[in-house]
Amino acid sequence: MESTAHRTAPVVSLELVLDAATEALVRDEWQALADAGLSSLAAHRAASNRPHITLMVRRTIAPLKAAQLAEVVSLPLPIALGPVVLFGTGDRRVLARTIVPSAALLRLHADLHALVGPGAGLGDDDAPGPDTYTPAPGTGAPGPGPDAPHTRPGEWTPHVTLARRLRVEVLPLALSLLHDPRAEAQDAPEARQPHHGEQTHRAHQAHQPRARSTAVALRRWDAASATVTELL
Repeated sequence: MESTAHRTAPVVSLELVLDAATEALVRDEWQALADAGLSSLAAHRAASNRPHITLMVRRTIAPLKAAQLAEVVSLPLPIALGPVVLFGTGDRRVLARTIVPSAALLRLHADLHALVGPGAGLGDDDAPGPDTYTPAPGTGAPGPGPDAPHTRPGEWTPHVTLARRLRVEVLPLALSLLHDPRAEAQDAPEARQPHHGEQTHRAHQAHQPRARSTAVALRRWDAASATVTELL
């Protein structure tokens, strides 16, 4: 029987954090969900729980010098909020706000992975937790550095998480509480088709947040020690 240690493991992640106005907008969406009694990241009150875009998730990531990172990560980086997306299967899902995958964002992501080096890869797990992830059945305990699902170049889904374990039956209510980014058509790249295990939904159009935003910093999150390190 596979041990619990093999099923889940603390992770290290590299993440982009957002400009103050965009962070406030996402926190407003967290709070709207919470006020309606729905699952929301507003329930996590740790100082490290900031809206962010995850670039890489592995069990281990070797320390990187700022000079190395500055060669591939140029900040601030313009981004645009997209429609919401569901990850997972079953009656509870992860609800997230997509980030439009611009050429500059995809290049930063690919260059960062190239700098760190390839991961071992794990099989598909549609809804990994914030601090642990579960290998696909039969994979056992892989070696150091495997990528979590949906994070490798070519299959990455840039997003900001809004809620975990959201019940599918309350999705219409959740959508009615969220903003409509209405990104400028002339600037935003064409939306790609969602990967397997994802569903995209147009949000309610009662609110109009900033469509043009920026990623302003790069940080490292170490779940085992619950520490955040500002990298750039």
